[in-house]
Amino acid sequence: MIVVVGLAFEARIAAGPGVQVICSGDGRHLGRSLAAAVRDNCGGLVSFGVAGGLHPDLQPGDCIVASAILSGANRMPTDPRWSQNLIDTVPNAVLGVLAGVPTPVATADAKRALHQKTGAAAVDMESHIVASVAMKHAIPMAAIRVITDPAGRALPKSALAAMRPDGTSDFAAMIRLLLRNPWELPTILRTALDARAARATLLRGRQLLGPRLGLPDFPQLELDVA
Repeated sequence: MIVVVGLAFEARIAAGPGVQVICSGDGRHLGRSLAAAVRDNCGGLVSFGVAGGLHPDLQPGDCIVASAILSGANRMPTDPRWSQNLIDTVPNAVLGVLAGVPTPVATADAKRALHQKTGAAAVDMESHIVASVAMKHAIPMAAIRVITDPAGRALPKSALAAMRPDGTSDFAAMIRLLLRNPWELPTILRTALDARAARATLLRGRQLLGPRLGLPDFPQLELDVA
């Protein structure tokens, strides 16, 4: 099984026996890395981590299991058996559509517009790439994401500045920008609390799902390696 995450802390949570974790960072090379990895007898792909809220009712720490992934005009379904296992295992998880984007959706206005356009519950930068590779190679795919920044809150510029391309955090860059924009401090503190709630849900969900992350027993897959 391969678990795809965007951030280093998500990779630490997802790691475990029998699991290959790919941390995409900014996602520029994820498609190529994932296509190479699935050739080695991959039994399932799961997109795991945090997401931005698009539905106004979702709060930090709420868990979304994807019923489908949207990428532009493309709608890619997830595996229904696997998704149902996730819903049944993680308390209060809800089924919803995820939107995939190449860059962060950082403002409340942008989130509102994306929700109105797509009807998606949440947005992330990895699930659409995972779903595309899964469809190409006929591999079961699921996505479990936890809200970190809700629809009505923007991501502060200093928090965005801390995001390195490899998925780790550059706290020195964040502090430098924060010193130039001290009015962002309350928002940074609010963002940190939101992230703490999301991390707690991810940790609990990972523990409950066990080493296979809810993956059902599927027949042996013959991968399309053309």
